[in-house]
Amino acid sequence: MAHHSFSRDFSRPLAILGLGAALAAVTPPAFAQSVTPDPTPYGGLAPFTAQAPAASDAKDAPASDAKDDASSLAEKLQNPIGDLISVPFQSNTNFDAGPHNGVQEVLNIQPVIPIHISPEWNVITRTILPLVWSPSFSPAPSVPFGTAPTTFSAFLSPSKPSAGGWLWGAGPVAQIPTMSSSTLGSNVWGLGPAAVIVRMDSPWVYGVLVNNVFSLGGTTGRGGTSYSVMTINPFVTYNLPGGWFVGSVPVVTANWQAPGTKWTVPVGLQGGRLIKLWGKLPVNLVVGAYYNVVRPEFAGRWTLRTQVAFVF
Repeated sequence: MAHHSFSRDFSRPLAILGLGAALAAVTPPAFAQSVTPDPTPYGGLAPFTAQAPAASDAKDAPASDAKDDASSLAEKLQNPIGDLISVPFQSNTNFDAGPHNGVQEVLNIQPVIPIHISPEWNVITRTILPLVWSPSFSPAPSVPFGTAPTTFSAFLSPSKPSAGGWLWGAGPVAQIPTMSSSTLGSNVWGLGPAAVIVRMDSPWVYGVLVNNVFSLGGTTGRGGTSYSVMTINPFVTYNLPGGWFVGSVPVVTANWQAPGTKWTVPVGLQGGRLIKLWGKLPVNLVVGAYYNVVRPEFAGRWTLRTQVAFVF
């Protein structure tokens, strides 16, 4: 399972940090999937989160069977092209961002919807709409809050993995100019290729997703609206009994047209647990932390990642 130019006077992110604190109180460090947004102008894609499928309801099963069900469902949720409807809300709180070392908050709304085109093939659609609160980038123009461009991808994938547990997907990725301000992204549509390969090797789930979005026109030079952004999203997770899991899902990005450092390379860990509210509704809880060992000039140094994903 990530990217834009953002700015703001940071006060509202405290509400999102409150969400992260609430999650931490419910479960220890959780495994999420997302990334530190690129704060350079027109950074392209929003953070990606590797999520996926759900399993059967175990509300009437014995306690031991319920634990097995939770672990199995947690593994399926870590497959970015899993056959399951899920709606993750992912918070990325970036520290030391901007020219004044402020705090930036990016809340990604990321519905995943599978489409069954035949018994053998699925199309897995993934949408990421970022809501952005940013520190001040003055003297550059900035807004305290707004929406950034939306990314949409669709992966054609076999409905069942191979005998070795491998599963692949490929398709287009698009950037849609839904930004509320020119300081939060390009007003030019974008399109490019996307591919993913994943292995379900219980208790391990691992793989990598790669895409690159190219602007369909736009202007070049300082303040230009054209862009080319690549995202490399390796992911590895180890699943424990009872729906617990730990792993790492860094989202590496390259903003090819940005001045200066083009790469953002985070390292870190995350973990979490899949629970069932009222014994019925599966909810995936995640907490993680990442440090950008390589970053553009005004990108944050650290990212606190928290996530709540509802599974249907």
